[in-house]
Amino acid sequence: MYKLAIFIPESHLEQVKSAMFQAGAGRIGNYDQCCWQSKGQGQFRALSGSNPYIGSQGEVEYVDEYKVELVCDDALLVGVIEAMKSSHPYEEPAYDVIQLVDL
Repeated sequence: MYKLAIFIPESHLEQVKSAMFQAGAGRIGNYDQCCWQSKGQGQFRALSGSNPYIGSQGEVEYVDEYKVELVCDDALLVGVIEAMKSSHPYEEPAYDVIQLVDL
């Protein structure tokens, strides 16, 4: 089992979550579409060669985003990440993949 943490702009929150849920993420026992989300502010600066969805190259940009955390079964991990990337508006989405230990 893995936990994924993804940073999503507010404008695409439900779209990205929906794609990941459809790919099988967020299932815990007899429940589905389980996640934790918290609102915050991200920042980045697009470098030369980038194609930013928001902002301009060379300028620091601040964006209201949600950090969404959800679990994913080992066998579904690659498909869930592909679904996230294809539905996310950013050229380079920021995300973490954390392997969980069952104790």
